[in-house]
Amino acid sequence: MSRAATLPSHQRSRGGASLRFEVARGATRLADLHQASPMRILFPEPEPGEPPLAALVNTAGGLAGGDAVEVGIALGPGAEACVSTPAAEKIYRSLGAETRIAARLEVEAGATLEWIPQETILFDGARLSRRLEADVGADARLVMAEMLVFGRHARGEALHAGSLFDSWRLRREGRLVWADGTALDGALREPLDSPFGFDGAEACATLVLLAEGPLEEARDALRAEGMAATILRPGMLILRWLGRAVPVRDGLGQAIRMLRARVLGRPSSLPRLWTC
Repeated sequence: MSRAATLPSHQRSRGGASLRFEVARGATRLADLHQASPMRILFPEPEPGEPPLAALVNTAGGLAGGDAVEVGIALGPGAEACVSTPAAEKIYRSLGAETRIAARLEVEAGATLEWIPQETILFDGARLSRRLEADVGADARLVMAEMLVFGRHARGEALHAGSLFDSWRLRREGRLVWADGTALDGALREPLDSPFGFDGAEACATLVLLAEGPLEEARDALRAEGMAATILRPGMLILRWLGRAVPVRDGLGQAIRMLRARVLGRPSSLPRLWTC
């Protein structure tokens, strides 16, 4: 009797990490932590006067097709924290299945969260489905930034095939205030090269700031530096970048530094994770 040949199925990662910060004894302190391989959260010593810093680490070095990761960050009332990554996230070429990433941010009343991971690099043939959700309470502040790089340009590799589904949903006190999405599939050079698409850009980035109070001064300062900053609605500032990877990263970093100083009342600097 002949048996039909079957291809082996590769073991895939199913992991994630979550944490919660609370105010206790007059300071923001870690209240809860959960980790499942390949994700880990480290806590580098913050600079003097800075809030707690959480570093999301992928111990596998990257994610492949079929891998799934979930991240949850929660801040209790009045808590302050910064969440970043020590390096770029890499999405490897897929044999067919999608790489799935889900992140949920909960920022309760009066809290301040900076979600500023370093860039995500899509290898040629990568298939990424990413969903970002944030729920921000009354008087809470959120700086939320993400950057995508289309191919390993330092190695001369462009992104020709694969897929990308990128969904953002932001809510203020449970009410949807902003929704955004990108969907690309199949042969990607046409939309990436089209002047009505990404116009040949190596990378793109988005930064959203939610904060109570007027933001016109911050918007005007960003525009004076050549950045496309828009107040979409009261208390909500959006910036976007499209271009070569290094200038996009530099522009994103500059905007984060400016908003930290002008809106959050913090030093005009990036976490050491971005610069070491």
